[in-house]
Amino acid sequence: MPRVKRGVMAAKRKRKMRSYTKGFKFGRNSKITRMTEATLHAFTNMFIHRRKKKGDFRTLWNVKINAGARANGLPYNKLIHGLKKRNILLDRKILADLAATHPQIFTKLVEAVK
Repeated sequence: MPRVKRGVMAAKRKRKMRSYTKGFKFGRNSKITRMTEATLHAFTNMFIHRRKKKGDFRTLWNVKINAGARANGLPYNKLIHGLKKRNILLDRKILADLAATHPQIFTKLVEAVK
């Protein structure tokens, strides 16, 4: 069997791993075993939090809608119930944007629900 010198591929693999752990503290950006472990944990958390982000945004939108609705004398749950009853199909992202940037339009929506 021919002799295989592994220096090039091993260096390439380590360089790639270093690019992932750039900015990590202590040995987590230089020592191979710790780099690998840190990268695996980081990628796991990236995967989890990409999905968690959707719920975080929905919570933020609900807070903005509630603030806008209460400023117009109506609680959040009554506003959402009224919108569904009147078949006004605006999602929470749009409602939150209206409440924050276009309060006059949001007030008209609340008045339509009352």
